[in-house]
Amino acid sequence: MTDWPDPERKLIPRYIAGLNLRTTNSPIYYRQALNIFQDVAERHAKLDKDMLVAWLHVSPGRWASTTRLHRTRIIDRFLDHLEETGAIERNPIAALREACNIKQCMPVWRALASRDPDSALAELYQPKPFGSVHGELMAEHVTLMRNRGYKYTSQAVLLSRFDRFVQLNPALQGQPIGVMLDHWSGAKTTRNHLNECEKLKRILAKILCHQDPSLPSRRPDPRPGKEVAKQWRKPYIYTPTDVGCMLDVARSYPSPRAPLRPLSIYTMLLLAYCAGLRRSELAHLDFGDVDFEGGTITIRQTKFYKTRILPLPNSVMVELRAYTEARRRAGGSPDRHSGLFWHEQRGDRYTKGAVAWLLVDVIRRAGLKPPQGRTGPRLHDLRHSMVVNRILEWYKAGINPQDRLPFLATYLGHRDINSTLVYITVTQDLLHHANERFRVVGAPCLEIGPEVRA
Repeated sequence: MTDWPDPERKLIPRYIAGLNLRTTNSPIYYRQALNIFQDVAERHAKLDKDMLVAWLHVSPGRWASTTRLHRTRIIDRFLDHLEETGAIERNPIAALREACNIKQCMPVWRALASRDPDSALAELYQPKPFGSVHGELMAEHVTLMRNRGYKYTSQAVLLSRFDRFVQLNPALQGQPIGVMLDHWSGAKTTRNHLNECEKLKRILAKILCHQDPSLPSRRPDPRPGKEVAKQWRKPYIYTPTDVGCMLDVARSYPSPRAPLRPLSIYTMLLLAYCAGLRRSELAHLDFGDVDFEGGTITIRQTKFYKTRILPLPNSVMVELRAYTEARRRAGGSPDRHSGLFWHEQRGDRYTKGAVAWLLVDVIRRAGLKPPQGRTGPRLHDLRHSMVVNRILEWYKAGINPQDRLPFLATYLGHRDINSTLVYITVTQDLLHHANERFRVVGAPCLEIGPEVRA
């Protein structure tokens, strides 16, 4: 039994009065939209899709298309209120959204406003996560791996894509999993897709072996990975001159509305290069993570759930102390858990995306990267440069870098030395110092002594 539409129209004024709207014109817009909506509802026996389409068709004579879509938000809130108070059994927009398996209401309204609402709603349909014939098995495996302490993010994405592909191709539901994988591999011919297919086959083989240990293990195919590696861009190694130029650009970064921003960017860039921090690690730094007495910063719960304490040079700590003092004068929060890099206008920390955009913009302004596009040096190349330049300094100081690699791996937050070796790009300077060290240390070992010649 429903109480809406109510003939006396008491629900609409009562609903608007309880909204506490900010402007004086807002109640007028709400009252107009809701009264028109009830006029249409009273001419229909049910509050369903046909009634919503009828309201959208009546609206164009009164409002422009953009205004009409804006008014749908008023209707959404009103229908949610009616459902919460029991005035209607079900919000029809919420029902359509759940049927399409999407989160937003606006795509549903756009589909209803189109010339063919049924076809538009059919195009909105999204498969349910892990809803295929093997979906439950894959979902259990993802849960198992995460319970063991793995993030298992990229693997879950691959499994979700494969599950979605199987759901959108109902003819594959009854086929063996090998046939499904063959169709999935043939869906695209790019190198990245073939490499993803090989990774997916490894994951599925692991899942099936967990279910039936008697199954033979699958031999990995390294060829797709090698083909993808051929198209990887070689890291750009920033020279100390490049870094100095970028720091100068950061100091003079134009920001009239946020005077603290140039110093924030300068300090971000300094830590990205001197400490080899990732952009996410810069964004997640808290004010209390800096220890001025010990000369360290704490990087918490980053990749592979690692937390590490990094010692910093005195020169970097001096710059950090100057930044925190400027941050205090600008009104930054003194709370230990507030963001170290504080956004003046938002009153909150910089996001990971904002950190990346600002630092890449500095690289562009320094003339190291084209004004547009993804070509040229990357932000992550600062991390590569830190590794290469650190090894160069060890060579110049007469230190064997191989003995220091475990410390470097720990400093960077890697699981082992193998991950650190990926960051070692052979430059001309690095090759020269390595050859010189071999000439001094290794070459004498190859000389044949007089007793051997005799």
